[in-house]
Amino acid sequence: MILSSSAYTTLIARYIAQTYQRRGLAIYREVFAGKSIIGKNRRVDLLLVCERTTQAYALECKYQSSQGTADEKIPYALEDIQAMRMSGCLVYAGEGWSEGVLHLLRASAYAAYCLPPNSLAPGEATRELDHLLAMHFGWWDVLTRGKQPFIDARAERMEFD
Repeated sequence: MILSSSAYTTLIARYIAQTYQRRGLAIYREVFAGKSIIGKNRRVDLLLVCERTTQAYALECKYQSSQGTADEKIPYALEDIQAMRMSGCLVYAGEGWSEGVLHLLRASAYAAYCLPPNSLAPGEATRELDHLLAMHFGWWDVLTRGKQPFIDARAERMEFD
């Protein structure tokens, strides 16, 4: 799959809308949000706002289909996200990243791999972004999806013996 930057941002917005909009999440595109680390006016690709809690989360979306100069922008983009005066992350996908940049992205607490399938269903390819959104907005059911709470049956029996 080859996507333009704009098409990748749209894919991420569609995934978030389908998966999380029912939780009261509003999705805004191309929102001005302060200054970059070098003093330029900053615009985030997506701004997610939980209308119930007024919490916000900014997303920068980066897709690299072939090797090129986009690699050089990643350290700057990660630093810019960290310096932002709000929570956010860099969402990425694509086959064109160099090994060094992939290592940097995978190791960063401010980056999340996400490439939703055509169905836009959550799964292994969306897990990293789902995790960061769950942590930020407190959606613990996203992390425990399909799991049951631990119940120590032995402890319960011991109480009644």
